[in-house]
Amino acid sequence: MNKVRLSASVDADLVEAAEAAVAKGRLESVSAWVNEALRARVEDDRRLEAMGAFIAAHEAEHGVISQREMRAAARRARAGSLAREGARRSRSRGPSTR
Repeated sequence: MNKVRLSASVDADLVEAAEAAVAKGRLESVSAWVNEALRARVEDDRRLEAMGAFIAAHEAEHGVISQREMRAAARRARAGSLAREGARRSRSRGPSTR
């Protein structure tokens, strides 16, 4: 893969975090850490753009999503997350001894 030398000003705490990750052996260099962070950002941006396009297409077909619909969807998502978490905890405890 082509590499390009880059000069950038970075917050000191982020440089410390990168150096700590390298010291712990998580990555081979600060450059690798920066590459990984930039790649994650690119992927996040692509996902957000895809989500925006999906929502725009949905709203074009079905109308604007209302605040009420968003709150209901958030409640369903939280309820599903709580149910999955409860099931996972039950499985991790093993069979009941009651």
